[in-house]
Amino acid sequence: MYSLENQYVQLRVKPEGAELCSIRKNGIEYLWQADPLFWKRHSPVLFPIVGSLWEGEFRVEGKSYAMSQHGFARDSVFSLLSQSSDSICFRLCSDERTLKCFPYPFVLDISYTLKDSCIEVGWKVENPSDKEIYFQIGAHPAFFYPHFDAAQKERGYFAFDKKEGLECVRIAQKGCVDALKRYPLELDEEGLLPLSRDSFDEVDTLILQDSQLKEVTLLDKEKRPLLGLKFNAPVVGLWSPPGKNAPFICIEPWYGRCDSVGYTGDYKGRDWVNALPAHQSFEASYTIEIY
Repeated sequence: MYSLENQYVQLRVKPEGAELCSIRKNGIEYLWQADPLFWKRHSPVLFPIVGSLWEGEFRVEGKSYAMSQHGFARDSVFSLLSQSSDSICFRLCSDERTLKCFPYPFVLDISYTLKDSCIEVGWKVENPSDKEIYFQIGAHPAFFYPHFDAAQKERGYFAFDKKEGLECVRIAQKGCVDALKRYPLELDEEGLLPLSRDSFDEVDTLILQDSQLKEVTLLDKEKRPLLGLKFNAPVVGLWSPPGKNAPFICIEPWYGRCDSVGYTGDYKGRDWVNALPAHQSFEASYTIEIY
């Protein structure tokens, strides 16, 4: 486990999955601590797919490959690339193991940088090959509900940088979405999304795509801001385990998304896939701010 800290926040990151495992400020833990009774992860990086594949497989040039939800990076051991007083970076490279299940060579760097009370999470994907490659990448950080009380229904609120006209797609079958159905996001009179213990029991995940949002803030039950995420990702997922009355909520910026129901086309034709030309790189980041 590696640690970073400044006068505002303290982080802990593990090389397994290059996963952020702790965010503390003023003695308070903000990141979910991976109790397997609810969900065994903290903040996994999703790569080279986001979400589920239809029937658990994808196709490249006529050949089929099996892959479980969210890909293999979250269960891979990264090497430490660099560390300073306020930043740390890990690397995962394609090898014989990865090429058997994902036929594209890659170099994936994941970094964490402290800036006052903010954590900037950086991703860099390099294509070392002479051919174009395709991939998806996403975040899955889970945050404690403030002052969680399992006996109370109310949890808090989400505030967004847009207060009207928001719509989402939903999981329909086998972890995949019906991309043709859009559902309006029902906000209250202040433009907030109320969160309760059963908010996700029927919808599983709220998926907002087409760059509708660039900022999501978690508020407590008194509507005081606790933490926020800023991002440029075209898709963001909002999730808490359905039916478990879980003590946490996830805010997930994605450069990708699960398959549409029934999709059997080539991997490069998946919704929200990223194309990376030969010997080029892709860079993206998002920021977590603790208030």
